[in-house]
Amino acid sequence: MQTGSTKTSNEQPRRARTRVTIADVANHLGVTKSTVSRALNGYTDISDSTRLRISRAAERLGYRPLSHAQAIRTGRVRSLGLVLQVDNEDSARPFLADFIAGVTQAASAENWTVTIATAETERGVQETLSRLVDEHKADGFILPRTRSRDKRVEALRAQDIPFIMFGRTEDPSGCSWYDIKGEDAMRAATARLASQGHRRIAHVPGGSEYTYSKLRIDGYRDGLAAAGLSIDPALITSPAITHDAGEAATRSLLMLAEPPTAITFAVDRAALGAYRVAQDLRLRIGSDFSVIAYDGIPEGAYANPGLTTFAVNSRQAGDRLASLLIKRIRGAAPEELRELAPATLVERGSDGPPRLTPAELAQCLKDKQKT
Repeated sequence: MQTGSTKTSNEQPRRARTRVTIADVANHLGVTKSTVSRALNGYTDISDSTRLRISRAAERLGYRPLSHAQAIRTGRVRSLGLVLQVDNEDSARPFLADFIAGVTQAASAENWTVTIATAETERGVQETLSRLVDEHKADGFILPRTRSRDKRVEALRAQDIPFIMFGRTEDPSGCSWYDIKGEDAMRAATARLASQGHRRIAHVPGGSEYTYSKLRIDGYRDGLAAAGLSIDPALITSPAITHDAGEAATRSLLMLAEPPTAITFAVDRAALGAYRVAQDLRLRIGSDFSVIAYDGIPEGAYANPGLTTFAVNSRQAGDRLASLLIKRIRGAAPEELRELAPATLVERGSDGPPRLTPAELAQCLKDKQKT
């Protein structure tokens, strides 16, 4: 009998890449498939800690749900919507990159996506929101920069579409929010200036249609009252959210017969307009008159002197808004999803004890105008 050898090879047949299933995740964690399914689909009978453990394990293992099948089963596309209005100078705020990073990071941790769109007008925002709802592109929406009477809120509330506001609104019924306590910041700013010896303290509000503006005016007034200082309506200017408007507001205040020796601004961008006035009138900010603002935009650090401000953690805000919105979509009551966080004081050189009294500052300005 003739024998021969069989040719062997070190090459092994290449395995076809298989899709990770719910069963794989369940076996990995030692739980049932039902538990994994209910956790990933946001059922409320699964605790947050279990849901998060399962969600993270699923992500590590590479589990990806079939989106169309999941949408049919749950009625959700596991996507958060964010429509940004980009028609004005204030809309392209420097915090936007950090804010969006916070939103997307929190959404990704839950295996959700984020649908971001832009519009150039308030009406355009409304139309885009309606389109995203009609096309089932998002399960709920983050609403930044809320107004006292907000058409976005009214429309979504009427349709029973989940949403969360970055801010507050006049009618809180059915609303969830995450907001920064700007009123506390303005109260603290006014108290800080009073403690330095200022007795004429002015305020430049933000946009009158926004809820934050009213809250910060309230904080300013509370700060005056706490310091035992009277409220002079002449020391509250027209709204200002841009450099130019802030410059005009500052100039009008310094032209008063009894000008303020300190000014609080609802937004940093307006406060930076005060620096133009100081340069033009040859005044020293932080000495001849003081300035404290709110937002913490990067430009404030490069002003001369640096702008004292109350800063907002934009990444944290985005993270919390996304997390709270997912809870709202999963059925949590809106009244249970309302969080307020503090702003952080960033001390720089734009405020300090007054060098001049209001009368002396007025005379100084008259003398400078003569030369």
